[in-house]
Amino acid sequence: MSSQLEQAMAARVQRGDFPGLVALVARGDDVRVETAGVTEFGGDVAMRRDTPFRITSMTKPVLAAVTLMLAEDDVLDLEEPVTRFLPELAGRRVLARPDAALDDTVPLERPVTIEDLLTFTLGFGLVVDAEGEVNPPYPIVRAWQDLDLRLAEPEPRTRLGPDEWIRRFGTLPLIHQPGEKWMYNAGTTVLGVLLARASGTTLGDLLHERLFAPLGMRDTGFWLPAERLAGLPAHYQTDPGTGRLSRSEIEPLEAWTEPPAFPNGSAGLLSTADDYLAFARLLLDGGVHGGTRLLSEKSVAAMTTNHLTDEQIAGGGVFLDGAGWGYGLAVTVTGDEVSGPGRYGWAGGFGTDWFTDPREGLIFILLSQVSDLLWNGALPELSKLAYEKTP
Repeated sequence: MSSQLEQAMAARVQRGDFPGLVALVARGDDVRVETAGVTEFGGDVAMRRDTPFRITSMTKPVLAAVTLMLAEDDVLDLEEPVTRFLPELAGRRVLARPDAALDDTVPLERPVTIEDLLTFTLGFGLVVDAEGEVNPPYPIVRAWQDLDLRLAEPEPRTRLGPDEWIRRFGTLPLIHQPGEKWMYNAGTTVLGVLLARASGTTLGDLLHERLFAPLGMRDTGFWLPAERLAGLPAHYQTDPGTGRLSRSEIEPLEAWTEPPAFPNGSAGLLSTADDYLAFARLLLDGGVHGGTRLLSEKSVAAMTTNHLTDEQIAGGGVFLDGAGWGYGLAVTVTGDEVSGPGRYGWAGGFGTDWFTDPREGLIFILLSQVSDLLWNGALPELSKLAYEKTP
């Protein structure tokens, strides 16, 4: 007998919400994987358990975990100013108002710290105006767009190298004072440049050495061999003109077969359901994998605990939707339609999602490449069904 989750996935595919989906539910050693559909509309390549996906913002928790590993090794200190590793960011000033001219600034009240990058309270990120519009045409938004910083795109690839990217970023004022407001996305992009410098290697090599290799995440990285990318699903999103799903004209497949110029710590990784499960299990098991401790229990607790005030949560708008924020991931602070408080995880803008419910010992990973997963009702429906107990 098929599960309710499998039936719901098949129904979504049948009515054209998705060409295909992969879902993984894990409770302890019990791992259930459901697949439905194909990798593109009209195609004949079935979604498989090992299909790779662009996980976009599900990159952020991975980056946070490696940051805490370096902190435990005394390579860096979360409370120290970022300028130790990023001198390009010295001398920052702060806009008088988010919509102010770039030269209408006030002095910085305190330095930006590494922890500010993890909690997205560095004072820079996506702007939401009083009407809820994301990235209105304020001078600061136009400026980062002109500089090709790609701070708002789920697909973050840029021709800039890390040094040039951070140099350009350092020419801009902050939007808010550090520690004042939660602002999405920029923190982990900056953090990726910092981690590479702190470790003396590339971000891709650092993640592989400290996390992917120990966890056996062989199909996760900023690029994959061409033979593994043959089944990479197409990306779709709703065309505002027609209201129908439309295939996106994003980077060619070949772009993912070699290391990018800028390994983006906010949204640059490819991964699979089982690979991401290994990462999620590391956190659920308190930092231990296969009997080996990779991360302290204290660090895992800090990563998966809310660090925001009620005011900062309210200011997170559509991005947080009432949840708090730990290090690189969301943490529910009240019960919602899926579960009680304490669930943690994060989604990706191309249609991926992960959460862990430590009270239930439950891990749920849902992978598509349809951005509408985040707002067409599929995510809460399928997330609730992940709690279904099967014989």
